[in-house]
Amino acid sequence: MLGEPEYNMNELFAQLGLDSSDEAIDDFVENNQLAKEEKLTEAHIWNDNQRAFLQEEWNKDAAWVEVIDELNVRLHPDA
Repeated sequence: MLGEPEYNMNELFAQLGLDSSDEAIDDFVENNQLAKEEKLTEAHIWNDNQRAFLQEEWNKDAAWVEVIDELNVRLHPDA
């Protein structure tokens, strides 16, 4: 029986089709820093499907929103 999904950074990266290991996430964040004014959902680092998922989950204030917000903070260290 399937339980509730875990809403954490590793699962978010898996949902986005990206390597979800801690090391891969740290590397992704380090290598994809965004300018202060660049919105997470408009960033060049996403393909159309990834962008749509992030935007949809953010707009509906879904269970993923806290993790997406954490990712946004990590990608905007100077904000």
